[in-house]
Amino acid sequence: MIIEKTKLAFQNMFPTPESELSVSEEVTEEAEKTETDKKAKPEKTPRLDGVIECDYAVHGYHLDVQVDAEQLLVAVNVVDQEEFFIESITGVDWIKEGQIEIVYDFSRYDFDTCRVVIRTRVDRKNPVVPTITGIYAGANWHERETHDFFGIKFDGHPHLIPLLLPEDADFHPLLKDFKA
Repeated sequence: MIIEKTKLAFQNMFPTPESELSVSEEVTEEAEKTETDKKAKPEKTPRLDGVIECDYAVHGYHLDVQVDAEQLLVAVNVVDQEEFFIESITGVDWIKEGQIEIVYDFSRYDFDTCRVVIRTRVDRKNPVVPTITGIYAGANWHERETHDFFGIKFDGHPHLIPLLLPEDADFHPLLKDFKA
């Protein structure tokens, strides 16, 4: 099944040291106790390896992959090799944490098989991630739009100029501290 194959490819990016295995077991046991008390099943199962399998009916995607900016291109190559296409790129301004999250949505042409979200967080004062246009040429305008609205710089982008805002715009309207 494509979900398992893709999940395994991502998990290979995140080797788990022996010392973390006991922490992972403790987290699982604690989550089980909490969920038993609530008599409910968790929507997401936390994992220490950066890959979270999700309930599609609840979240709209199957795999949630959280990577560092340095791991982004490796993660995007995984979905490319598994024949996913890019749906969208957007940002989330975590102003209290001083971070901006860049969210990449991927799907397959046989839509029901698997949807993947790749997330990375960067410092809000210097939001820079590598461009993925070398892997997905169609990401070009997604990155330009995300740059317009959040001020995220896509390092290596071939033409990072305003797409929707005026050329002289010195603001990013989707940042939480933006004032019109």
